[in-house]
Amino acid sequence: MRKIEDRSETVGLMDPLLIGDASSSRTMLADLALELSKKSVGFCRSLPPPILLSLADLVRSMNCYYSNLIEGHETHPIDIERALKNDYSNDRGKRDLQLEAKAHISVQKWIDDGGLKGRAFTSEAVREVHRRFYDEVPDDLKWVEYEATQTRLPVVPGGLRENDVEVGRLVPISPGAVPRFLERFSDVYGRLGPSETILAAAAAHHRLLWIHPFLDGNGRVARLMSHAVFFEALDTCSVWSIARGLARNVDKYKTLLANCDLRRRNDLDGRGTLSEEALIEFTEFFLRVCIDQVTFMETLVQPNQLRTRILVWAEEEIRLGELPARSNAIFDALLYRGELPRSDVMAILNVGERQASRVISALIDRSVVMTKGPRNPLTLAFPATLAARWMPGLFPEKSE
Repeated sequence: MRKIEDRSETVGLMDPLLIGDASSSRTMLADLALELSKKSVGFCRSLPPPILLSLADLVRSMNCYYSNLIEGHETHPIDIERALKNDYSNDRGKRDLQLEAKAHISVQKWIDDGGLKGRAFTSEAVREVHRRFYDEVPDDLKWVEYEATQTRLPVVPGGLRENDVEVGRLVPISPGAVPRFLERFSDVYGRLGPSETILAAAAAHHRLLWIHPFLDGNGRVARLMSHAVFFEALDTCSVWSIARGLARNVDKYKTLLANCDLRRRNDLDGRGTLSEEALIEFTEFFLRVCIDQVTFMETLVQPNQLRTRILVWAEEEIRLGELPARSNAIFDALLYRGELPRSDVMAILNVGERQASRVISALIDRSVVMTKGPRNPLTLAFPATLAARWMPGLFPEKSE
């Protein structure tokens, strides 16, 4: 077996992993972390649990879309939604991107169901996220090509890299050193309490990218890890996404990440090997992006405005004969109550059981209402095809 090179780098090369207590910026960053915590918790508590679960499905597609967009892969949430129903493009390249997006959503759903609870910073968890993603990615997307050396290497799902790589100006640590650095990463970030975890999320995001554990997929793994961290520390209910904010500020995101690779500038720039000033700047950016995204989603699903948008759409569809008469009353009840027993539909519409069943079937066929089974209550669905009307600004409209 080929020996994996380890140049014996010391783990102190990626210090500081945390913003020092003596930093004059700690109070400002702690205030931002507290603001984020309050806003995220308040937002989740403002919505009925069934609405939260339905909204989370749409936000997963949005998160996937923006995370892939950062990587230069654009798969619209409508195409992602089709892939989730096994409806794929005939174009092989587009189909591969649909499968890639489906893999991303599968991993995030696993995270949202508690797959990383209490262990998001461990080496095993980082590798498992990578493995789960690449296990479902098409073979054509499991290769890394290096033009300078005319080499093509396979990406092994969950496998730590065995080669040196270059990432812009950064030459990451030797492949043999990766396990030691991941252990240090886990030791530092895994012992933090919830408030310190929120404050350190940006630093962990960068330091994982700095280690560059895998040949490819490091960016996606880092963003999924950050999602998992916030999901647990903030109880986000998966109804907002930092990926959207990062993609909308992608140049600044990448510039500030690159700045965090720089060595300490002077005696006032922390006490580690890398620049603490750059880490502070990236942390502030990261937290402000999170706050902005919570605010955006909060505004978007404000009960009165969301209700108005959905009911206006429903009334238009009824006039066009695309929805059954008076079915807008079902939406009104779902938005107010969160879920609706099937038996209540008869009373709301003042119709018999057969007609109520027809209305329910029509709404399910349009993917605007869903249920887990014939005896389960109805809940509102948020299809990507209607996001432009129901949730304007969530992602760009699809161009044919």
